[in-house]
Amino acid sequence: MSSPKKVVLAYSGGLDTSIILKWLQTEYGCEVVTFTADLGQGEELEPARQKALLLGIKEENIHIVDVREEFVRDFVFPMFRANALYEGQYLLGTSIARPLIAQHLVRIAQACGADAVAHGATGKGNDQVRFELSAAALDPAIRVIAPWRLWDLTSRTRLLEFAEANQIPIAKNKRGEAPFSVDANLLHTSSEGRVLENPADEAPDYVCQRVVPVEQAPDTAEMVEITFERGDAVAINGEPLSPATLLTRLNELGAKHGIGVLDMVENRFVGMKSRGVYETPGGTILLEAHRGIEQITLDSGAGHLKDSIMPRYAELIYNGFWFSPEREMLQALIDKSQEHVTGTVRVKLYKGLARTVARWSDHSLYSEKHVTFEEDAGAYDQKDAEGFIRLNALRLRLIAARNARVG
Repeated sequence: MSSPKKVVLAYSGGLDTSIILKWLQTEYGCEVVTFTADLGQGEELEPARQKALLLGIKEENIHIVDVREEFVRDFVFPMFRANALYEGQYLLGTSIARPLIAQHLVRIAQACGADAVAHGATGKGNDQVRFELSAAALDPAIRVIAPWRLWDLTSRTRLLEFAEANQIPIAKNKRGEAPFSVDANLLHTSSEGRVLENPADEAPDYVCQRVVPVEQAPDTAEMVEITFERGDAVAINGEPLSPATLLTRLNELGAKHGIGVLDMVENRFVGMKSRGVYETPGGTILLEAHRGIEQITLDSGAGHLKDSIMPRYAELIYNGFWFSPEREMLQALIDKSQEHVTGTVRVKLYKGLARTVARWSDHSLYSEKHVTFEEDAGAYDQKDAEGFIRLNALRLRLIAARNARVG
């Protein structure tokens, strides 16, 4: 395959992607364009621009984009309408960011005439799949370069030697092996590898970077009211907020109360098991609140159907199929279910827990007069239950009679 002439690189400004940038230049002799996404990872991104300039990238080829509102509005919120949990626990914080990054890579490539995009995901992980499936769905002609699957820089020593040989600045704290790998965005922080690789060992206290230990959380509970419109959170304690601002506020509340830490061994799409520690404080509160408002606004048939497809929907996101027709089909069903998911939920935050304690809505299906233990003024005739039970018992009676007959 011929060498690419121009490559758009997903660039963090860190050591690994800086090495990739220089490797692309030396290996292919190509022009490199960088894309750095502000996903709310909490890092200053201007150093990424300065390092790209230092490595010979033209100013017009450096793209640093604040995508926080887009991330929450167009990716996180649609996912939370589904109450998506991978393998019943993981809130998909890394998974949901990858299609957004891939979308911007492809858009920039198309705008500047690049014939390839590149990423820094390794050949063992899920991210390579997510980036490349997304790119294929968005532009079937685009070429994707994954240096970790191509180069011979297979050890930390060789990476550092390459960096030194090519005048790539190496921070003092990057010369040794990091104790674990971190990926962060507005939804979560993910920690994996090294000190976390043995699932029989408890994760060290220093792994958590966003959420305070439960033991240090306040001894007094805090109430927060979250208002929803058509399944999306729109206000906290009556204050309307943009999607990214709202999630940021929930993150602050959750982190303060030790909420949203998950230590999990999951099944990667590529076939191996992986142990990770995830911190998703705001997302954990948001999931609890969304469940709370659905309890009174979503019909049982719609809710049970939605719950039954959730594992498949979550698996599609985890495996990198955000832009697949089946995910879009499921999204249409999920979004239809949210037409009346409007109202307010009060959640109690205390010592690592977020618990719904009250919910109300003008769209509520809850009828107190039907469920009351007091006089219901004829709202429900209890005699009707006899026929209902008799019909539902019919097939069970027939089965029992057959079994008694044939032994």
